[in-house]
Amino acid sequence: MTGPDIKVPTHIFYFEVLLYLSLLIDVLSAAFLDRISDDVSDSTRLAVNFIAVLMTLGFMQLIWLAAHRRRNWARMVLVAALMLSIASVATTLNEAGMQFGTFIDIISTALTALGLFYSFTGDAQGWFRQPD
Repeated sequence: MTGPDIKVPTHIFYFEVLLYLSLLIDVLSAAFLDRISDDVSDSTRLAVNFIAVLMTLGFMQLIWLAAHRRRNWARMVLVAALMLSIASVATTLNEAGMQFGTFIDIISTALTALGLFYSFTGDAQGWFRQPD
């Protein structure tokens, strides 16, 4: 059963808040830190920004599906995205070292990891096993 009459477990609430906060940090980082090199065309910049917006909206939908519709597959997609994010941060650290943008990415990735940790622990354990 889903809807406004169902109380979301505390750990699911933490999961949702932390992942939305991580997305907010990513959006602000993309808006204020110019990570696209200067030698690309304006159309390429537009395409990269459009893809970033679509990905953000997609992640927002995945978080909502996991938190409110109890979709375990959405949570697993978020776990897979976390693994890719960790690999990306590790590669960036190896190639460019610690920079301000990398530090922001580490914070965002840590918030995502903590949020996903909450989705697997405490009162969230039965959330994805219960029928709709």
